[in-house]
Amino acid sequence: MAVYAIGDLQGCYDPFRKLLDKIMFDPAEDTLWLTGDLVNRGPKSLKTLRFVKSLGDSVISVLGNHDLHFLALAAGTIRSEQRFDSLRKLLRAPDRNELVDWLRHRPLAHYDKQLDTLLVHAGTHPQWNAKKTLARAAEVEVELQGDNCAAILHKMYGNTPTQWSGGLTGYKRLRFIINCLTRMRMLTAKLRLNFSHSGAPWPARKNLMPWYDVEDPAWSGTRIVFGHWSALGLVALPNLVSLDTGCVWGRQLTAVRLDKRLLRIVQVEGQRPIGKIV
Repeated sequence: MAVYAIGDLQGCYDPFRKLLDKIMFDPAEDTLWLTGDLVNRGPKSLKTLRFVKSLGDSVISVLGNHDLHFLALAAGTIRSEQRFDSLRKLLRAPDRNELVDWLRHRPLAHYDKQLDTLLVHAGTHPQWNAKKTLARAAEVEVELQGDNCAAILHKMYGNTPTQWSGGLTGYKRLRFIINCLTRMRMLTAKLRLNFSHSGAPWPARKNLMPWYDVEDPAWSGTRIVFGHWSALGLVALPNLVSLDTGCVWGRQLTAVRLDKRLLRIVQVEGQRPIGKIV
């Protein structure tokens, strides 16, 4: 049984199917980990979401920031914007409610003890080990899967608070957890979230560093698999695997096999640019 992780799909259905064919994925035998952002920007969000859902228990997909934004649009907590026209067909689909219900029951983090590997969309806080990451993620998951779903989707927007404290409560606590797991890239020297820099990490200001470069993080020793950061691109190290390789921007869609000692990397050509997405 193979375990493959694949980076952000963002509605790129055709490259996704090509990549599954290339790795000879068998849903009856293999397991697929997806780094989130299943939808938005690409041309086939509806088809992508339907297909991933159809894979059943053979797929584990964590929630990304674009997935959460779609849920907020579907819940009516925010107004649609033109730059999210790629979600229009999904929002009008006859099975929208079924897809929404399935998506809001996805986790924000997944951990495999045998592989000692943690799957998240953007990253995890340096003060959280795998167990604490799962616990923080579960706090948000309870809200998303319950009667308070619309409220948390409305309150999740914003860049504050920027620093973790166990004393955070209410929506401020939940917003920090969401931002950490689905939006984080850079941290300050005092471990504050910073959203001013979204490009490649190397030209960032001297007082900023990638979240994974913090010295002696609590998750040290556990392999982290994540996406979200297309400007960072592919990183395939023993304990750090970055998989957003810019498929939706015409670069590549990447899969990495996780259950072998040596990582196997497989790529296909990304989505062909098609102009304005409607």
